[in-house]
Amino acid sequence: MSRRRRRVLWSRLPLRVRLVAGFAAAMLVVLTGAGAFVYLRVRYALDLRLDQDLAAQSAQLTDAARTGTPLPTAARTAPGEYWQLLDAGNHVLAASPGLPADSLLTPEQLDQALRRPMRVDRGTLLPISPRPLRLYAVPVQPGATQAAGQPAVTVAAVRRDQRDEALRELIAQLALANLAALAIASLVGYRLARAALAPVERYRSEAARIATGATGVRLAVPATDDEIARLGRTLNDMLAAQDAALERERQFINDASHELRTPLTLLATELELALRRPRTTAELERTIRDAAADTADLIALADALLTVGAQPVQDDTAPTVDLTALLTDLVGRYRSTTGTDPDMLRCQAGPELTVRGDASRLGRAVTNLIDNALRYGAPPITVTAGHIDALVRITVHDTGPGMSAAFLPHAVERFRRADTARTSPGTGLGLPIVDAIVRAHHGELRICSAGAHHRVNPRFDVPCQHEPRGTTLTMLLPRDHVEDGDKSRQTVTDNSP
Repeated sequence: MSRRRRRVLWSRLPLRVRLVAGFAAAMLVVLTGAGAFVYLRVRYALDLRLDQDLAAQSAQLTDAARTGTPLPTAARTAPGEYWQLLDAGNHVLAASPGLPADSLLTPEQLDQALRRPMRVDRGTLLPISPRPLRLYAVPVQPGATQAAGQPAVTVAAVRRDQRDEALRELIAQLALANLAALAIASLVGYRLARAALAPVERYRSEAARIATGATGVRLAVPATDDEIARLGRTLNDMLAAQDAALERERQFINDASHELRTPLTLLATELELALRRPRTTAELERTIRDAAADTADLIALADALLTVGAQPVQDDTAPTVDLTALLTDLVGRYRSTTGTDPDMLRCQAGPELTVRGDASRLGRAVTNLIDNALRYGAPPITVTAGHIDALVRITVHDTGPGMSAAFLPHAVERFRRADTARTSPGTGLGLPIVDAIVRAHHGELRICSAGAHHRVNPRFDVPCQHEPRGTTLTMLLPRDHVEDGDKSRQTVTDNSP
């Protein structure tokens, strides 16, 4: 099975199973390491005892071989202890009873024992050997050349049966204990994973209810501050935002239907009246002109609704907009079109004001602000633009009575109009369009009127800067690049007709 296929199969397992499997694997590594440590410590203690017995026995044998004392007399062995005396040709010169006639050492081991003492084991722990021995071979005369038939190496041996049996029993007990601990740990891990993921399963079932159309449903979040609780609170916030968005959408549809119904009704009525009886050419022409005007209102309203849903600007692909030129030209054309006196509509724009975005949409936003100022405010109206930190600030200020503090939070709601503006023409989409355009350019819109302040979509921590009286609407947009400080303090004033 390929590695990719194993990874796919692993990812398809339930999260609970993967958590328990990972926990069990980690516990297996820990238990195996702990068992290996205990085994090595016990084996070291048992081997140390054997090595001490062998060292004492070997010292007696070597002293007897060097002094010529008969070994059977000098080396009195206990049960399970053996010895051999070998010459340089690996022949047995003397041995204790119970050993085979052959040497206990291989030729390679004998060569090493002629140079220095050495320890070696015969037989294995697993599988079980019939006669496991630990050997300790010591040269009689280290470094000297020994003739054939002369004592060269003494070999002390001791059986390892008890030591090996103790180690085998320890391995069995450790294996059983580790398996039991692993089973218990896996069971506990499964229960913990199940308990930890139970809120997630509840979230899933409640989300399934929401997917089938249930409204007003909120997740049951435990009164804790863990990751699951924070996830639940975040999901509840998301559901609240979704419900609010759906409510705004319903309200928008209702308001749009209401606003569209009036011009459509007028258009249908005018056409129906025109068809009821014969009309003169002048009457038909007047009816067609009225229908064209109503159609133009419908087109303007539809265009406004589309602008409210403007998509965000992509900074990396959007063109650079020269706001200095845009504002100067826009205010100049506005004066020419409406016949506004230059003293009543002023423009003060600093140099090198550039942003990334759509020049037509930005121009429409400023035009809407000027329209609102002329319609509901009082001249003089001042359009100002300049740098502040890494932002471009555009303000439109008028000296009218302003809006009430209670209305400011609702000023950018679609089709929402202040009580004082209900008798004047308009659809209540001017400021919503401005807000949509500012949001699409990753900016912030602020409305300050009659001493009250409201930040529509707070993004930047910069102070407001405007006159205390009247109404000021501020657009904060990210700059395309930062210019020198001297240039940012300069101002170009356009009061020409």
